[in-house]
Amino acid sequence: MADKHADVAALPFEKALAELESIVQKLEGGNVPLEDSIAIYERGEALKKRCEALLRDAEARVQKITLAADGTPAGTAPLDPR
Repeated sequence: MADKHADVAALPFEKALAELESIVQKLEGGNVPLEDSIAIYERGEALKKRCEALLRDAEARVQKITLAADGTPAGTAPLDPR
């Protein structure tokens, strides 16, 4: 199982999210044996953490365009300065 968790770190956001959604559907369906449910739940947790990390990284890179007094673009600034 360690290999399956390790490959989560290499997944792009879209694939991690799609797999996470698939896991949620399987678990909500209730047709998965207990041991399998535990294993896919653990993978789901790893996928959730991966998606959250990728979203945090993307958010940190988002910037707003600052405008000069005449309304023309003057540069960029952090979207949410802290």
